[in-house]
Amino acid sequence: MIAAKANAETLYHLVSTPEGLAKWWAEDVFAVSEGTCSLGFFNRDTVYRLMAESKVSGKQIVWHCETGKEWAGTRLIFDIQGTGNSTVLRFTHAGWQAETDYFLSCNTTWGELMFRLGSVAEGRNPGPLFKKSGLSY
Repeated sequence: MIAAKANAETLYHLVSTPEGLAKWWAEDVFAVSEGTCSLGFFNRDTVYRLMAESKVSGKQIVWHCETGKEWAGTRLIFDIQGTGNSTVLRFTHAGWQAETDYFLSCNTTWGELMFRLGSVAEGRNPGPLFKKSGLSY
């Protein structure tokens, strides 16, 4: 969960569009078709294709992960509750088959990503965590 001093529509745009995802998550985001986008990591050595399973403008988006060794079949759920310029976003990466080392690594990475998302929503620009060739550290 993150709390941001931003309106719900701002957060919704950041988690529901290729342009928004590229601001905080992965620099290499490209649209495949309406409602589907792909994120490239490590010069596209890894590509996650996401399909919007459901959308409620300003309130929720659920992305279904179509590709990825352990990501395939999982769901990224962004629930947004906002009043004015105060918004809470609850995030769940659901449907993992097992708690592997990769699962644990992703769980930690999502924490960093949520801080970046909040910063971007509030007008700061840390940039995406993943550049085309690797981490932005």
